[in-house]
Amino acid sequence: MSLTTVAELRSTLGVGTLYPDATLQDVCDASDAVLLPMLWQNQLFNTHQSLANNVATLYFASSIFGVYYVGQTVAVTGNGSPYDGNKVITGLGADYISYDATGADQSIHAIQPLGTILVGSIDYSTDAAIQNASLMISVEIWQARTATLSGSNLVDFQPSPYRMSAQLLAKVRGLIAHALSPGSMVG
Repeated sequence: MSLTTVAELRSTLGVGTLYPDATLQDVCDASDAVLLPMLWQNQLFNTHQSLANNVATLYFASSIFGVYYVGQTVAVTGNGSPYDGNKVITGLGADYISYDATGADQSIHAIQPLGTILVGSIDYSTDAAIQNASLMISVEIWQARTATLSGSNLVDFQPSPYRMSAQLLAKVRGLIAHALSPGSMVG
């Protein structure tokens, strides 16, 4: 489910039933794809993986000491089969976690792009500031798709083709500041 619903976007844009739900849902999903990676999540990224004797091992580039514990359930994504899914940690070290997984043995190998290990989840659908930021981004995406010259005006009222520039997130940064991930602020 997207942070901005189709009904909210339809109402804000005032488009009634002119556009199908699927078209508006694409815009809502795109807003999530822009916004959610910027927000704090309880997740780390693994760089390598291996599978031996039905035990999967995920390796990290830095120490994970004190982050995970044996018996903890984590959501593993981006590693492919049989690594992905909700997994219970059965072993850990300074830079790896292990859990049960059934499959053919695989020696240690790199993952590109990195795999994601998420502990729990943060429900941003209950945060009004995040909801408003998502709606604002959805409207900007919609306007960029449908308005002549992207519909953006500069201070001197001249049309600008840069509605989808870096300014997109700058417009909502104040709303999402409380939930920004430190990793998203690099650069």
